[in-house]
Amino acid sequence: MDKRKVIAAYQRGFMNVHECAQLLGIDLDQIAGLINDPRLRTDPQQVLLGKRSVNG
Repeated sequence: MDKRKVIAAYQRGFMNVHECAQLLGIDLDQIAGLINDPRLRTDPQQVLLGKRSVNG
């Protein structure tokens, strides 16, 4: 599963942080790093719709 889609779903409120970590197969200590990772930060709407920016 695409990490960006899981994180976008979490950011939009479709799941809680525990569910997000479980889907990604990581523990809660690691999830904060992924959620705040600028390389994974995109517009959640674009990720969920499968759209990508020209630069990304």
